[in-house]
Amino acid sequence: MSVFKRIIIFLIKLYQYSISPLIGSNCRFVPTCSNYAIQSIEEKGLLKGAYFSFMRILRCHPFGGSGYDPINKNKL
Repeated sequence: MSVFKRIIIFLIKLYQYSISPLIGSNCRFVPTCSNYAIQSIEEKGLLKGAYFSFMRILRCHPFGGSGYDPINKNKL
């Protein structure tokens, strides 16, 4: 795993353990957006994973979808 991927995943985990407990669980999807980001970066690489994570976060709003939304291995 590249250094950049490790740094980004570390920052996401830092968010999960320090900030997320303070604001509560607000994600509309399973897995949560932060877990989705980690999985997509690990499976797709940093750029594609960041893109998928960004698109997922854009869908996470009251008028967006919700429910089970796994990483699709066939995308891109």
